[in-house]
Amino acid sequence: MLRDITIGQYFPGESIIHRLDPRFKIVITFIYILMLFTGSNIVCLAVGAVYTIMAILISKIPFKMFVKSIKPIFPFLILTAVMNLVFVGSGDIVFEWKFLKITQDAINTSVFMIVRIVLLIAGSSLLTYTTSPITLTDAIERLLSPLKKIKVPVHELAMMMSIALRFIPTLIEETDKIMSAQKARGAEIDTGSFTTRAKNMVSILVPLFISSFRRADELATAMECRCYHGGEGRTRLRQMKSASRDYIALVLTLVFYGGAIAVNILAD
Repeated sequence: MLRDITIGQYFPGESIIHRLDPRFKIVITFIYILMLFTGSNIVCLAVGAVYTIMAILISKIPFKMFVKSIKPIFPFLILTAVMNLVFVGSGDIVFEWKFLKITQDAINTSVFMIVRIVLLIAGSSLLTYTTSPITLTDAIERLLSPLKKIKVPVHELAMMMSIALRFIPTLIEETDKIMSAQKARGAEIDTGSFTTRAKNMVSILVPLFISSFRRADELATAMECRCYHGGEGRTRLRQMKSASRDYIALVLTLVFYGGAIAVNILAD
């Protein structure tokens, strides 16, 4: 299960999406999220689904990577669907047994929520799949640069976000190694009751925390040895320059966003 978590990973490529200005990609991702939460019906989400599928095909990222990013949240999707089926009581009754009553509105709401969450994860993952952590840090800092006028430590915030995103795959790999080592020593991590498994997780969390603090200390030492003192007076190897493809991608996203709003208005 841990190996299925792909958040924070970067897959180098030469697709159009890879070559987009990261500042535009962040803005486009924000508009995409607004697109998914604008509509209140499944038809509106269909517009977002078409946009997501187009972006995945253009990015040339293997579709199985997006499936992997969704697999870890599958239990959460099941829980969301069950809760909507049980607690939404409006609409025509489709199935009834004793105290359990499932209505058409409950089914529609469950499907709607699952599709929205899946599209949200897939579309958001595309940002990290096609943008390196260093480039993403620079883009976030450039977008938040106006906040420097009110003494907000923009560079430090962007650096912390980038480091956190960068070390997610590392921590996942470390957790997998610790679990394998504990199982080799006879630890029963995946068996027993929920309480027993929760107690057994202590043997994983303690080494993981120690390893994380050690890595943080090594990273801090490495940054100090390289004379890192924040963003003041710091230059960049790569300068960001927008191109026509960036504006085309932004306009296309706004067109889809407008389409989602139009569909939502017509449906009401």
